[in-house]
Amino acid sequence: MRALSSRNYRLFFEGQSVSLIGTWMTRVATSWLVYRLTHSPFLLGLASFAGQIPILFLAPFAGVWVDRWDRHRTLVVTQILSMIQSFALAALALGGLIRVWEILALALMQGAINAFDMPARQSFVVQMIERREDLGNAIALNSSMVNGARLIGPAIAGVIIAAVGEGYCFLIDGVSYMAVIASLLAMRIAAPVSTAGVRGQGHRLTAEIREGWRYVRESMPIRSVLLFLVLVSMVGMPYTTLMPIFASVVLHGGPHTLGFLMAAAGLGALTGAVSLAMRRSVLGLGRVIVWSASMFGLGLIGLGLSHMLALSLVAVAAAGFGMMRHMASSNTILQTIVEEDKRGRVMAYYSMALQGISPFGSLAAGAIATKVGAPRTILGGGCLCLAGAAWFAWRLPRFRRAVRPIYAELGILPPLPPSTDA
Repeated sequence: MRALSSRNYRLFFEGQSVSLIGTWMTRVATSWLVYRLTHSPFLLGLASFAGQIPILFLAPFAGVWVDRWDRHRTLVVTQILSMIQSFALAALALGGLIRVWEILALALMQGAINAFDMPARQSFVVQMIERREDLGNAIALNSSMVNGARLIGPAIAGVIIAAVGEGYCFLIDGVSYMAVIASLLAMRIAAPVSTAGVRGQGHRLTAEIREGWRYVRESMPIRSVLLFLVLVSMVGMPYTTLMPIFASVVLHGGPHTLGFLMAAAGLGALTGAVSLAMRRSVLGLGRVIVWSASMFGLGLIGLGLSHMLALSLVAVAAAGFGMMRHMASSNTILQTIVEEDKRGRVMAYYSMALQGISPFGSLAAGAIATKVGAPRTILGGGCLCLAGAAWFAWRLPRFRRAVRPIYAELGILPPLPPSTDA
């Protein structure tokens, strides 16, 4: 809990903890509503695709925006827009007017908002903490916060959907945004960390996008972490999209079953995030990425093979544990080694790797599940995640050699000995 000693981060943690419960309620309610209206795995995948595809196309521009402008003000605007989107969903659902195309349109709107919100949120962590050494702890606490909400939100959503319908989940989500908006407005922000806004006054937008892309491409550690995230996002993350099928068809349950499955994944992820928060150093996180991705793959394989609720809960908990440790470890490494004036652009690429690519995985998973079934689709994704873990393990020695000079410069490792080259 070291990062909570920083007042601004503590405010953010409290407000966001409330808001994220509503966010997870909306995610579960949206997927259940689409499947209830259509009974189509493909449209279920399409809804997830619509909510994430804007990130792929807008994130490079959002990264430049975050490096140029005030991250605090950007977050206030994105939270207000997200609140409006949730209230629009609630009004349509409670009025009995909602149709699939309206869900898709509002999902596209939320995806566009998230394209700016995610890199701003990730980059703003450095600005909220008072001690740089608390960065890794703050990132792990962020993950704990997300997955604590992931544990609570779906369980509440399952009860509310069964009792009064999906519309009230959307309404509660809209109200919950007021907590994080209030916490952001209560912060005392001295000055933006980024200097890119001053430096970039005479720079064209495209030039700064190219500069960020070149920086990512030429940094072996950053490139490797992002490529591995792309693979996992493409073949592993879509398991959440297919969860309503597992709940209703494979396990013969209803919204309560879906809530239990999502909550089990959240419990596993929360446990993984807490275990990372207990770490004192960034050292060894490359190895954590390998083992975490392996556990994620094994959890997906277990889910694909299971036809019993108890075994499925264990499998999704293991998958959630591995997925979260992989994501948070990758985030911590990137935030540690990135240059400050490129932080927004690198975190925009992180957002693209994490959520901008996964829409194609969701769309493909929906189409493949229509042909071969959800269990086989998830089973194949788990096997590919294991293959990716083997690839990253093979690159790990080169990865360590590349990051060691950066860690030495930051004081994380002892200074390197003087070069003996002539």
